[in-house]
Amino acid sequence: MSTRIFDIIFSLLVLVLGAPLYLLLAFSVKLSSNGPIFFVDSRVGLSGNIFHCLKFRTMYVDAPEKLYAILAANPSLQEEWNSHQKLKKDPRITSFGRLLRKSSLDELPQFINVLIGDMSVVGPRPVTEKELIDRFNNKSNKILSVKPGITGLWQVSGRSNLSYEQRLTLEESYVDKKSFLLDLKIIAKTLPSIFLSKGAY
Repeated sequence: MSTRIFDIIFSLLVLVLGAPLYLLLAFSVKLSSNGPIFFVDSRVGLSGNIFHCLKFRTMYVDAPEKLYAILAANPSLQEEWNSHQKLKKDPRITSFGRLLRKSSLDELPQFINVLIGDMSVVGPRPVTEKELIDRFNNKSNKILSVKPGITGLWQVSGRSNLSYEQRLTLEESYVDKKSFLLDLKIIAKTLPSIFLSKGAY
């Protein structure tokens, strides 16, 4: 089975069978804080093409402004951000958003991205243009030679407990070893890693 056919079938199953869960999460996001249900952001995909990546919103609407202020006032947090592009105790995240992130349910809308062809079920994580410029160095051509995925080697190997450089090494390794069997193995490992919330924040 080709990757694209598998992506279409898998994403359709998730979207149809998971429709009640999607509605419940959307309603909960709306109740949790002011702002839109979805967070839509530009990401770099296959061959450097830009697409709109979907997530359930997990942050307050003034999150970008808060981030600059937080990092400017806390050198240790700036160091953590530089290393992982994330903060373990991020004050920008809503209480319900924290639950979504720990369970990775915030990423469920990305199955829409998979269905329309922007992403694959398995692949390197989609990144921003700034990450691509600041962090990828000479790794971008290889990593962008495949579609970004909802899950991948990074997610089942420690996620945010790993440094950004370790993440890129795993993404390159996935491209080198890419196969349908490897994708199935990664999908099989994804559910346990979600339930254990290992490296998720």
